Amino acid sequence: MKVIVNKFLTPRGFRGVTFFPFVIIANGDDALNKPFMNHEKIHWRQQLELLVVPFYVWYFLEFMVRLVHFKNRKKAYRTLSFEREAYENEKDLNYLQSRSFWRFLKYI
Repeated sequence: MKVIVNKFLTPRGFRGVTFFPFVIIANGDDALNKPFMNHEKIHWRQQLELLVVPFYVWYFLEFMVRLVHFKNRKKAYRTLSFEREAYENEKDLNYLQSRSFWRFLKYI
């Protein structure tokens, strides 16, 4: 995993984004924020498990379904299975050591 600090590559309204094998963050200080970086590492693992491209397809389709359902972009984003897993476990810095394969399915 390679961390890149570049606020112009980070989507507006986001502190960071993971595009395997990179984590792009807007603020270099976030590289020292352990829960934040753990959140991005969880996404990195999710992408690796789904062989990257299927992750993005799934993420987009799930987002579209939730957007139609909630009619709210933030709510759709926060309820994605990938995001729920990452947000709920970002403070557990040992989570990835004990995480089972395709664990995000629990959050659908």
